[in-house]
Amino acid sequence: MSDAAVAKKSTAPKWEQDARDSIRSAIRRFSKPLQDIVSRDANEGDTRLLVTDFLCEGLGYDKFDDLTTEFAVRGEFADYGVRIDKQLVAFIEVKRAAQKLNVRHLRQVETYAVKEGLEWIMLTNGQVWQGYHVYAKTGQQVATHLALEVDILGEEPIAKKIDGLLYLHRQALKRGTIDELWKRKAATAPKSLSDVLLTDPVLDAVRKEIRRTSGFNPDVDELAKIIRNEVVRPELLL
Repeated sequence: MSDAAVAKKSTAPKWEQDARDSIRSAIRRFSKPLQDIVSRDANEGDTRLLVTDFLCEGLGYDKFDDLTTEFAVRGEFADYGVRIDKQLVAFIEVKRAAQKLNVRHLRQVETYAVKEGLEWIMLTNGQVWQGYHVYAKTGQQVATHLALEVDILGEEPIAKKIDGLLYLHRQALKRGTIDELWKRKAATAPKSLSDVLLTDPVLDAVRKEIRRTSGFNPDVDELAKIIRNEVVRPELLL
């Protein structure tokens, strides 16, 4: 364990230390079985068995109190419904171990989340774990964004994997830690930053700095137009 990891563990609350320990143990325990089911292209049912065990042993969920398989949503079924203290908080969609996850896999479970008023979806094939934030406001288009992704069999150091999976742990979900993560990501997303760049105080500061360094005093509206059309990349704001 690195010095930074030791320092982080020593200053973290007990629940977080315990969660990190269980995630670390689960990664070590399940890596070999996971490699096996990926290599033999195990079906979705076999993948779910491993996912259930990882959710319970690594991420702290109780198989009977916290997880409901084939969760009924108005005549259809989500792979898992996640309850914390009897409150439904997320859905989990599981794909076959060797299948690469993509946005298409989200669409159905995204619909379930909107119908139930949930903000969080987990998508996994056992190896890759993704957490998505769902925003649905009446009269507006549903917005679903990737908040985190962890590849258990990837090249990242185990400490980085633990950092990511911690947000999916029951104790972290219960405490709203993943909501804080999303607030930070949303605040610094390209669209948010572009909106900040186009505010009057920032445009005025840019104008003054241009005048100071070049002697030219640009028009603020013209500056806004240049930033919007030539500096900010529109494809990043979608």
